[in-house]
Amino acid sequence: MPTFIKSRPDAPAGFFDAEAAGLAWLAAASDGVRVAGVIRVAPGEIELERIAEVTPTAEAADAFGAALARTHAAGAAAFGSPPEGHTGPLFIGRRPLTSARQTRWGSFYARDRVLPYLRVAVEAGTVNEGEERVIRAACDRIANGDFDNSEPPARLHGDLWTGNVLWSPKPDGDGVEAVLIDPAAHGGHRETDLAMLALFGCPFLERVLAAYDASAANLGEPLRAGWRDRVPVHQLHPLAVHAAGHGRSYGVALTEAAARTLEL
Repeated sequence: MPTFIKSRPDAPAGFFDAEAAGLAWLAAASDGVRVAGVIRVAPGEIELERIAEVTPTAEAADAFGAALARTHAAGAAAFGSPPEGHTGPLFIGRRPLTSARQTRWGSFYARDRVLPYLRVAVEAGTVNEGEERVIRAACDRIANGDFDNSEPPARLHGDLWTGNVLWSPKPDGDGVEAVLIDPAAHGGHRETDLAMLALFGCPFLERVLAAYDASAANLGEPLRAGWRDRVPVHQLHPLAVHAAGHGRSYGVALTEAAARTLEL
């Protein structure tokens, strides 16, 4: 099997172990999205199955959406919980990602997925004082439970932007399928993964979402009314992560998403 080695000499302890644990946890979801296989993990590197890439198709997008709903439905122990059996640190990109054991989504999301990166963004100057007030006001609403519902924690990829969804020939050669890489896997709200897919674009996004909703309905949990309106709420996390390290434009986008959250 062709393989691919990712290395980072300055990687903190547990960096690639977290990636391997996330991939294994996602792969364990019954009939879920295919993930890149892990060959081995060593200090400072991870060896993965090499994924051959091809052009995505509408049929592959349909299958991806349906399988993603099944991955999410595999569930997690709590909001913020790490992959089962993983006791080390978590990361999103190169930044730490806090583990938690919350029963309420809103308090977890505001405290552990937005505010830590907002603090870094303010210190970096990508979010100004006035913008910080808007973002913190949105986080207050989220933490107070304004967007909570009865949905159980989903098994999230956690960094589901389009670059982490590869399109590859199926192993049997009959068509194309999505393959997930580079997770920041944890227990969270399924709308967060969907909102991240929309943030940077995804091929055939509307087909992915329609197939997701149909599959979720078959599992007894269709997307709840108003989920499209809540996209800005769930984009606060990835935008905060980007504002912390990728420039002023993301601070502006983060503030806009927070303002839209306050309008809901």
